[in-house]
Amino acid sequence: MIRILESSQASALIERRKSRLEEAEKTVRPILEAVRKKGDKALLQYAKKLDGLNRSSVLVPEEELRNAEQQLSPEFRNAVKTAANNIRSYAKLQLPKPFRKALAPGVRLGQIVRPLEGVAAYVPSGRYPLPSTLMMTVIPAQAAGVKNVFVASPRPSTEIYGAASMLEVTKVFQMGGAHAIAAFAFGTKSVPRVDRIVGPGNAYVTAAKKLLAGEVGIDFLAGPTEVVIIAADGDPRWIAADLLAQAEHDVDAAAILLTPSRKLASAVALEIERQLADLSTAKVARKAIDKNGAIIITNSLEQAVELSNQFAPEHLSIPEMRLLDQVQNAGTVFVGGNSPEAAGDYAAGPSHVLPTNGAARLRGGLSAADFVKVIAVQELNGEALRRLSPVITTLARAEGLEAHARSVEVRLAK
Repeated sequence: MIRILESSQASALIERRKSRLEEAEKTVRPILEAVRKKGDKALLQYAKKLDGLNRSSVLVPEEELRNAEQQLSPEFRNAVKTAANNIRSYAKLQLPKPFRKALAPGVRLGQIVRPLEGVAAYVPSGRYPLPSTLMMTVIPAQAAGVKNVFVASPRPSTEIYGAASMLEVTKVFQMGGAHAIAAFAFGTKSVPRVDRIVGPGNAYVTAAKKLLAGEVGIDFLAGPTEVVIIAADGDPRWIAADLLAQAEHDVDAAAILLTPSRKLASAVALEIERQLADLSTAKVARKAIDKNGAIIITNSLEQAVELSNQFAPEHLSIPEMRLLDQVQNAGTVFVGGNSPEAAGDYAAGPSHVLPTNGAARLRGGLSAADFVKVIAVQELNGEALRRLSPVITTLARAEGLEAHARSVEVRLAK
């Protein structure tokens, strides 16, 4: 049964679980180097050995994508269309806006917004093929105006191929793991080099992204998934179901309830056991609950939010909007009992690609803004430059950069 702890016992649990990537890094380093040096030759070897590739190229024929789309059920097609519309509408709202303004006499400042030229979306397809992740990565990039959006997935399902076709993604590659990340980072004869790679993956994918960050842009280093639910009351069945929805992802997933109610804590613990009894994914969920799950008794909802901010969870559920002002660290926030995490995973609109392992202290989830560059624009007239010249030349000479100062003075000399 899930542990019930006092808030004083929570520090060990809430202390950030360290991501143990060292072993994975040792494994992936030679793979990255092989793909860098040998290109497609190494890539095909790894794809055939690790991904079950049975063709002569990792590129999936467009006809195969179209055929997969034809095999999709009407229900699945409608679900993709509805979810895609919501994701696209939300993504467009996230984009920074260009502007030009006169912020001082003779000084016009602004910014232009330009999409990245090429990005790759990594779509996991191991224990659970995830067409939803394809939508949550591809659509924000498309909304940002990225012209070249590519997808990599090691063992894609009909649903992944079909969803890609529905989204008009024509370049899908059957490859996964570190070799897929390397191929997009370095480029090979058959795989284009991209500006950024996004999407979750296993420890080897994460280790490869870590080692190649700088060679290629990445979103963030994702670890095991996690949810924190804050509640003082509510239906124990709903809360238990939400905890199990997270726990079924992975044996390392963390599912935590913070509550000031001992009655609710006991009821949720019992309900978790009832629901596990006939849950098809109970083998995974049980291990996650036993290993990383907990119900923590707090003094108040406010203390619960404080503890949650220390944890900086990927997913945070709060019972009411009034607590939102106290939330400092979270990948995404669900407000109210009718906003289950599963709604965000599939259809509400925001991307479900989110920071874990405490990275929510630094940023929120994947955004359309991750696929654009914001470029500053500066325009000064002669009078404005004359007015600023004492500031510029004084600071330049304080730094020992004489040519900087002279580049201004030469314009002002009569």
